[in-house]
Amino acid sequence: MRDARKRRTGTLTASRARDLRQRQTLTEMKLWRRLRDRRLGGFKFRRQYPMGRFIVDFYCAACKVVVEVDGDSHAEQLQYDAARTESLQAHGCRVIRFTNREVGNQLAAVLEAILEECQKREQSPHPRPARSLPGAKRRGLSPRHGREERGYLRELPLPTPEG
Repeated sequence: MRDARKRRTGTLTASRARDLRQRQTLTEMKLWRRLRDRRLGGFKFRRQYPMGRFIVDFYCAACKVVVEVDGDSHAEQLQYDAARTESLQAHGCRVIRFTNREVGNQLAAVLEAILEECQKREQSPHPRPARSLPGAKRRGLSPRHGREERGYLRELPLPTPEG
């Protein structure tokens, strides 16, 4: 019974997240255009991402950064937001909040703050893949499906010392 309830809650949360992705606010759209496709420092962000019983606006799993864009309604729900932030922090996430006005009027500063936090918290020792050229995904040359996987960059044998 407990498993069925957990599954139903997870399904409802995922369904609600899907619905929120379809009905983004203009401010969320503006920020998403700059975060999607690893456009911000090569970090992969997800939007309207379910995390437990919450759905966060934007989430970078590589560095566990949650970005929340708060509209006017958030002024009335300060206790809920504080409890939500505390719960997400308990799972090791760093929550950054911006108002609609900040995203609308100071987008460059918002992006800089997000990038700085991601770089501070990055957990992977591997460098981020470089952005591919426009149209590279269509040709199958994006960083995720790069030439290495297709065997173009094979290791060459080391020269043997001649004696």
